[in-house]
Amino acid sequence: MTSTAKSVHEYLAALPLDRRTAISAVREVILSKLPKGYEEAMQYGMISYVVPHSIYPAGYHCNPSQPLTYAMLGSQKNHMAIYLCNVYGHKETETWFRKAYEATGKKLDMGKSCVRFKKLEQLPLEVIGQVIARTPVDKYVACIEAILSQRSTKSNKSAKPAKIAKTPSSQRKKSPLRSKARFQNA
Repeated sequence: MTSTAKSVHEYLAALPLDRRTAISAVREVILSKLPKGYEEAMQYGMISYVVPHSIYPAGYHCNPSQPLTYAMLGSQKNHMAIYLCNVYGHKETETWFRKAYEATGKKLDMGKSCVRFKKLEQLPLEVIGQVIARTPVDKYVACIEAILSQRSTKSNKSAKPAKIAKTPSSQRKKSPLRSKARFQNA
């Protein structure tokens, strides 16, 4: 469910009471633990916590007109979700988060960064607050830059090599693994 709300208050007002209560409670935890520099905004039809362009002018690499997303909170059709971008792609934070969540005895329903919940009671708010507080803006930006740099290096390495002259088929030796006789004699 993508919202067309222009503000967080408009977004919350449009939610059914039970979801508004749950989303508001998670939002309060996020706002109380959010490191300095991040800002609350509306992005992609959800409440977002972003690195503003004033701190990171490059913005989100897939859409530089958007600020870099740190976390998102939203009400979907069949569940509510918090998207933890500092967990995605950062193995140490992900491992810590999964262990901390498990230690609460609550069942984790998580994709790469999306933690889904149907009721507020299913979400350990203390752990959510801890993971939000875990990554200061400068470290998050440095992590994103490192990931993008690795991707750039990998894509340069995977570029097509220069063409090599091929040996005419009449001069190539037939591989025993590709021989028809191998399959006929089996």
